[in-house]
Amino acid sequence: MRHITVDSFKEVVQAEKGNTSIDFINVCTPAEYKEKHIEGVRSVPLDELSAHLNEFAGKQTIYVHCRSGKRAQRAIETMHSLGITAELINVEGGLLAWDEAGHPTKSLTTRMPVIRQVLLVAGGLVLVGSVLSWFIHPAFIVLTAFVGGGLMFAGATGWCGMAFVLAKMPWNK
Repeated sequence: MRHITVDSFKEVVQAEKGNTSIDFINVCTPAEYKEKHIEGVRSVPLDELSAHLNEFAGKQTIYVHCRSGKRAQRAIETMHSLGITAELINVEGGLLAWDEAGHPTKSLTTRMPVIRQVLLVAGGLVLVGSVLSWFIHPAFIVLTAFVGGGLMFAGATGWCGMAFVLAKMPWNK
C-alpha cells in the first residue's frame, strides 16, 4: 500500500482536480463528511464502497483518506478485494494530520460533531448507571461497565459502535 503525506496530498488535489483518471475519496461516514472535509474530495463511506464500484472504473489512481488513516487502510484492503485495479494511495494521518498541518477544510453542517455526541451519550449513560446502581440496585453497574468497555474498545481499535449508531440518527443525516 502506497502512502502520501497531507502536504503532498494538498498539492496533488490542487494540481489534479480536473483530471478524470484520478479520484479523491473520503471514507468517513456521511455525518463526519458533513462536519469536515477537504474541498475536492468526495464522500464514499467505507460501508458503501461496493455500491460505488462503477465509479472507480477507468481510474488510474485513487487517493483515500478518513479521519485518522485506519478506515482508509481498511477501505484500500476492501477495494483490492473487490478487484479495483487502480493504484490506491492512503493519505497518512487523514483529517487529523490535515488539520494539524493547518490546511483548510469545508463543513456542510452546524450541528454538533458525532464525537461530541458520543462523549455526551457515554457520559450520560455512565452517570445514569452509577446513580441507578447506588439508589435502585447494584446490578445497574453493568451499564457503566459496558459503556467503559465500549470506550476502551473504540480507543484501541479506532472503531466506535456508538459513533456508528449516532451517525445513522436522523439529525445526523
